[in-house]
Amino acid sequence: MIDLFVGALTLDLLLGDVHSLKQKRAVVRPVIAEVQKHFPAVAVAETGDNDLHRRAQIGVAVVSATAANCTHVLERCERLVAGRPEIELLSARQRLFNDED
Repeated sequence: MIDLFVGALTLDLLLGDVHSLKQKRAVVRPVIAEVQKHFPAVAVAETGDNDLHRRAQIGVAVVSATAANCTHVLERCERLVAGRPEIELLSARQRLFNDED
């Protein structure tokens, strides 16, 4: 039997000088696009705080045959997002699921 692991990462972000939902989209969309560009095998989307101007939640998911690879990819995604100067990473939560969960 082949092991299957699913890694999930939730990033809570504080956005800089944002005063409207339109400005928020202009900040969040490039962040999501950059994660997709650097990690084409992950799924990434805005997953929460949709109605708040200065807050955003981004979710990232990856599937792998090893738990170590899931963790490695999610940590790299977290560092990529945290390195963006226009946002502040407030918290990051990783979860790992396997086919026995």
